[in-house]
Amino acid sequence: MSNGIFGALVNLNHSQTYLNWSFISISIANLVVIATMVVIFGLALLLPFPKAKGTLPPEEEDATDHYPTDPRFKNMWTARVRNFMLKVLPPHKLLPDRQPAYVASWIYVFGVATLAALGMVVLSGIVLAIGGLSWWHESSLGHFVNSMHLWSVELFMAFMVIHLWGKFWMAAWRGKRALTWITGGLAFGLSILESFTGYLSQQNFDSQWIATNGKDAINATGLGSFFNLTNFGQMISWHVILLPIGLASFVLIHIALVRVRGVSHPIQKAHGRAERKALKEAEAAHWRGTTREYDIIKEGTIASLIVFLLVIGLSATLSSPDDPPVTVASWSKTAPADFLATTVSELAGTSETANYGPPYNNGSSNLQKLGVSWQMLGGVHQKINAAQTFVLAPLTSLAPGNTKLINALAQYNNASATQQKAWDQAYLRAVTNVSFKSQQPIVPKANDGPVPILAANELAFAQSGAIDTSLLSQQPFYGTNYTKPLLFIEDGSYFSSLAGAQHLKGNQWGVMNETGSYPGQPWLWLYTLWYQIPAFSHSPNVDLIAIYLTTLATALLLAVPFIPGIRDVPKLVPVHRLIWRSKKN
Repeated sequence: MSNGIFGALVNLNHSQTYLNWSFISISIANLVVIATMVVIFGLALLLPFPKAKGTLPPEEEDATDHYPTDPRFKNMWTARVRNFMLKVLPPHKLLPDRQPAYVASWIYVFGVATLAALGMVVLSGIVLAIGGLSWWHESSLGHFVNSMHLWSVELFMAFMVIHLWGKFWMAAWRGKRALTWITGGLAFGLSILESFTGYLSQQNFDSQWIATNGKDAINATGLGSFFNLTNFGQMISWHVILLPIGLASFVLIHIALVRVRGVSHPIQKAHGRAERKALKEAEAAHWRGTTREYDIIKEGTIASLIVFLLVIGLSATLSSPDDPPVTVASWSKTAPADFLATTVSELAGTSETANYGPPYNNGSSNLQKLGVSWQMLGGVHQKINAAQTFVLAPLTSLAPGNTKLINALAQYNNASATQQKAWDQAYLRAVTNVSFKSQQPIVPKANDGPVPILAANELAFAQSGAIDTSLLSQQPFYGTNYTKPLLFIEDGSYFSSLAGAQHLKGNQWGVMNETGSYPGQPWLWLYTLWYQIPAFSHSPNVDLIAIYLTTLATALLLAVPFIPGIRDVPKLVPVHRLIWRSKKN
């Protein structure tokens, strides 16, 4: 919904173009995002940084005492704020008004830009939460606020990645700053999880597809019993409460460490053990060289204003995607033949869900194992018997008053398992030639017993919306757990065909993509990469492989300060010279 005064100027709700190189497939929208980030990073390296009003002499002592009374700073925003804070807690490092003279590159700006974008994410998220889960689907104002949330997240992640690039090429972990690097990396990882649960909380087609596919990876780890991607209520709790607490904690710790340890010094060469030892000690020490004025409050205010204007502009121009969710009702109306075949495959026990395995049942078709089967250890916690859950239980609850259906259910339930299977298989063969007259299915005659009556009634109830209601009513209390209807929908081919048309499938780098021509999540390229490698993509354990390798890569990212060779790359590839171009440090 994007009509009215809050409608977008540019419509991105249409199919987009994809580029392919070897096994790499990427949408134009994602490519534009990545290219824009690279251009911004390049400009930050090359564009001259504004000169300070004047440089200050080298610091000869800790400036805690004389800064507040120095007349040169009495009119600075930062000095006024700090003087107030000094009455409670000395914050000379938390709110500095000077910084090393070598901090004169646009690369340094992306730390505060990331925080400014995070502020916009939080504010727009609060407004969305006040409006409620369905507000942005039903109101043009709500949709505009959702667009603000989307684009503030895009800016937040883009700025954070550029910030990460800059800190890598600075080798910013030097001088006992490894923990600063690690907390930044953890904040980045939590930001990805936060964005992921945000997508799952949308309750639209994109969130449905991400949930049904992402569940396989989570289930493979054995965590699916406790972290259910198809339970949108649970995902909202993670998105608005649990993950934000963790993310905010690491961001605050990261900021505190930056203030305590200071920014890393320019990279210098050292020869010999004694010289390297002296350089290592100097890098960890407080900077005593020339400094420059630094009004951190003013910088943060300006950054926040710029981010706000960017978010408003992007939201007004491009809006945000919102393809309606697939329901059992919409599926049965649009693809009734597929619905009938899927219904009887649930009865026959041949569907994906019927044979899935933990956490749903004791099947083995989706059981993944590399050394240890975490799924088996996790066990069955969301018990689903496909025939009962999707067909027999809903029909039984809806049967009163329908004598023909009651008799068909009795005949089917009283038959032997062998007889039931024979009926099911006969119908599955016949239904491939189904036709419809006045919306009623006409299936060629076969030795399928009461199955045609069961299937026809399931279709009628589904088209009326009764099956959706029945599947949701099977859960206790709240109706936010969409596990059962989503698994039922996923067992059909209609759902997958919609995703394929939107380029959302795993073999299409789907987790990175978004519906329409919107950019998705290009920072998830590493996780998606493993699904494109032929040796992995054809493995029955591909989800577990992707989880293992992504976890390993994340651990390596956090451990960069301790890995010889990798930690030395910034010294060998002198990108840092573009950052620290001033010779008067």
